[in-house]
Amino acid sequence: MARGTSKTGLDQESKAGSFFMATLVMWAVSVLFEIGFNKRTELLLIVAGFCFYQFSNWVIRNYLSRDPLFVNTCVSLLHSSVTSATVVIVLVNQWIKSGTEDMFEHFQLVDVMWPGAYSALCFSSGYFAYDQWDMLLYRLYSGTIPSILVHHLVLLICFTLALFRKVTINYLLLTLICELHSVFLHTRKVRRMAGFRDGSSIVVKIEWALNWFTFVVARVISHVLITVKLIKDASKFGKGVELPLALCGMAGMNLLNTFLGLDLLKAYRREMKIQKDINNHND
Repeated sequence: MARGTSKTGLDQESKAGSFFMATLVMWAVSVLFEIGFNKRTELLLIVAGFCFYQFSNWVIRNYLSRDPLFVNTCVSLLHSSVTSATVVIVLVNQWIKSGTEDMFEHFQLVDVMWPGAYSALCFSSGYFAYDQWDMLLYRLYSGTIPSILVHHLVLLICFTLALFRKVTINYLLLTLICELHSVFLHTRKVRRMAGFRDGSSIVVKIEWALNWFTFVVARVISHVLITVKLIKDASKFGKGVELPLALCGMAGMNLLNTFLGLDLLKAYRREMKIQKDINNHND
């Protein structure tokens, strides 16, 4: 019975992998079509992003570790660091240039592109395509409907449609503020895989403090504010797919943030309990 269940589960995961691989190929064809036939050379940054993170994968795999999960997490940490730094630079530059008075007006967020915002989204889209490919290649997912693969697919659809049409670029850039939290999320994962799990360490305590702070500020609050802004400005959107797509995307992100928060809380309690047990044993 266990074997049958296991085989069924593997078959379902295999079907899920085939589906998401097919969608990734279709996405790649659409991007290459835009670049080649519609002369959208600015989209070459998507390809550059994919190649950059794939090269980073190769370097880590050959010089640090060949463990697929460790390599994937290290590249994810690199992406979070690069993207969060880029988002901060774009926002600060725009703030210095025009101030906050008109910066978050509907017209600015939907029809205008802040300097560097389009390029940042292109490069990040290349990463999401790379990460989808890497997870499918090394089976770094589980379940019949892997949430991480769904997450990447939704992001690729939303980002690519916006990049093709050059709308809501600044809105999407704001959603990437959450990468500030992802830096500490991936740092914790790399730390634990490297074998450093001393919960009493000051470094670990600081890491957890930053993890919680950025989760609340850069992920929960920022995404809730973006959702509220979308709802508030709903009447200002046209009759296209921008508003429904944006609302669905933010609903998905807020739901994922809820699950992520619960997982973080479980991980924190587990680490603190283990450390408490160690301390009691030493006493």
